Amino acid sequence: MKLHTALSILAAIQTVAASVLPKRAPNHDAFCSVSGRVFNIDEKDQYFAGTNTYWIGFLTNDDDVDLVMSHLKTSKLKVLRVWGFNDVNAIPAPGTVYYQALVPGSEPYINLGPDGLQRLDVVVDKAVHYGIKLIINFVNNWGDYGGIQAYSNYYGTNATNWYTSAPAQKQYQAYIKAVVRRYKHSNAIFAWELANEPRCHGCPFDVIYNWAKTTSEYIKSLDSRHMVTLGDEGWLNGGGDGSYPYQGTEGIDFELNLSIDTLDFGVFHLWPHAWSIPYEWGSEWILEHDAIGAKLGKPVVLEEYGDITTNHTAIRLPWLNTVLYDTQIAGDMYWQYADYLSTGPSPDDGNAVYYGTPEYTPLVLEHAALMQAKAT
Repeated sequence: MKLHTALSILAAIQTVAASVLPKRAPNHDAFCSVSGRVFNIDEKDQYFAGTNTYWIGFLTNDDDVDLVMSHLKTSKLKVLRVWGFNDVNAIPAPGTVYYQALVPGSEPYINLGPDGLQRLDVVVDKAVHYGIKLIINFVNNWGDYGGIQAYSNYYGTNATNWYTSAPAQKQYQAYIKAVVRRYKHSNAIFAWELANEPRCHGCPFDVIYNWAKTTSEYIKSLDSRHMVTLGDEGWLNGGGDGSYPYQGTEGIDFELNLSIDTLDFGVFHLWPHAWSIPYEWGSEWILEHDAIGAKLGKPVVLEEYGDITTNHTAIRLPWLNTVLYDTQIAGDMYWQYADYLSTGPSPDDGNAVYYGTPEYTPLVLEHAALMQAKAT
């Protein structure tokens, strides 16, 4: 056989063989990381859509957790934010889930039992199974599920001096250590998050800045492979129309904090109705944070957004289109995902979008597919 004929046949065989080989499956074992202004997830640089279910780690039925995770996967919601805290100042009734007890007169107690962090274990295990990535938060600025108020009840601090209280911070770091060491080897963790919406009203910016720098450095000393983020609402120091989100009264300067080396990416929230601002302003808020991310060369995620109107689609689609077509916002995560569990509907604070409802299609299914397909 002539050489050029043999080579032609060989090339044809290789072409046919390549055409019938299955596509390489995503490597769900890979850890997530920053890649420019976006993230590398499952060894692929990509944008993502995600959501929040603060309550999933408090469910006591494993099948309910499985149901939610399976629906997230089919919906292409890649990242899920959950509460990694549940603090109490009194031991609750048997069977009630709590993660940490700060009972005055007793030593702090981190609950590793079946009604404690073992419930979060189930969430992490199911996330691994379905290829969902988790943002796990360590404390709440608000009183729901304990948070800073629970520490304050125990240590005699308040909402502002908690950040600089040595005893409170020592226990906060002890709790962080317990959670991080538990899951530091899990590929399900997208990022560790310092707090939900930290605020230090009336404080100079360096209070939150120094706390965020110290805490993120501590987390990185425990786990250098996972990303870390702050969890703030994204308040800006000046700019805009000078209204509440730009006044710096909550002690947060988004750009300043994003400059911290041990914070891998920035997040911001969008709650116009809570801040007494028209819903239409939301797209401006998104563009402003995207510009700061571009300036500092870090990814930025719209981590919470919601509205309490009767037409979520009309309010939210303009925001989502801004993210999708006008920015390099790396991901958006709506508040909040809702589903129908063994006990009935999951919590709805007026912002929930339930799986399988008519509004779920444009706001979740279609948007998630578009974000996943967006070129990096």
